[in-house]
Amino acid sequence: MKLILRTILISIISYFSTSGIALAESFPEHPIKMIVPYPPGSGTDTIARYFAKGLEEEITQPIVVENRPGGNAIIAAQAVARSKPDGYTLLWAANGPVTTNVAMHKELPYDPLVDLIPVARTALSPMGFYVPADSPFETVDELFEYAKEHPGELNAGSGSATYNIATEWLLSYADADVEIINYSGSAPAILAASTGEIDFTIVEYSAALSLVESGKLKLLAMTTDERFHAEPEKPTLQELGYGDFLQVAWWGVFAPQDTPEEIVTSLEGLFLDFCNGDEAKTWLEKNDFSQFCASKEKLGEFQQAEIEREVGLVKRFNIPQI
Repeated sequence: MKLILRTILISIISYFSTSGIALAESFPEHPIKMIVPYPPGSGTDTIARYFAKGLEEEITQPIVVENRPGGNAIIAAQAVARSKPDGYTLLWAANGPVTTNVAMHKELPYDPLVDLIPVARTALSPMGFYVPADSPFETVDELFEYAKEHPGELNAGSGSATYNIATEWLLSYADADVEIINYSGSAPAILAASTGEIDFTIVEYSAALSLVESGKLKLLAMTTDERFHAEPEKPTLQELGYGDFLQVAWWGVFAPQDTPEEIVTSLEGLFLDFCNGDEAKTWLEKNDFSQFCASKEKLGEFQQAEIEREVGLVKRFNIPQI
């Protein structure tokens, strides 16, 4: 009897092991949907579409980018978390839905550490401090000195929870009273700045570049801890005396909870092979992104560390939660 049970057990293990390998080898068999939490034209959307197009050539299956903006990226993250865990619906996530939302929201309808599985980390972009082209302010200090003398008169635009934390953090150093207006993504926040609807915004450099080049926005400073190679004449906010202020935009891919490990590993390999390639490196640098490729394990560790950092910032500066 024991021999029979052992034989059955070995057969079951062998079956599922073989099934998993076969599943990974046949994946994908139809189009993959990659959900982007922000509108078309944002830096998140731009880089997602580049990766989607590049990967299509490798897997000979379409990767359809679907924009679902709004709700501080909650709508998109929740949609992926609730989708069928088969590897055919993915979240192209920036900081917001998988880290910053945890710090900024009292309650979330999803848990990014439970309901979403890390697949691969891909890229990052520095952020900049932007004002309308016709703004009377030529430096960050000038803007904040005015804000101190005229409390509540100036306003800032925030495209996500990440930018909300960044803005509140900076305002705590500036000791300035500025109203923050929340937008559905970086693209509408940038547009609002370019038309003078808001007085300044912090947003990823790549997303604002075209409006700077067309003369509709002014870049006053960078949010990195050292000067950015594409804007060597622009100071960092740290240089200007705003403490240890540091914030960048980064991107990674996530799948729904319970997606088979074999499928996640297959997706990880696809994204990392493309991300680490010379063609991707050239495109990223040309478009003012940087390679930030890492495995699903490294992404998970990084995600956890970022959540702890953002939660710490919210507590440190008494940033109001939503």
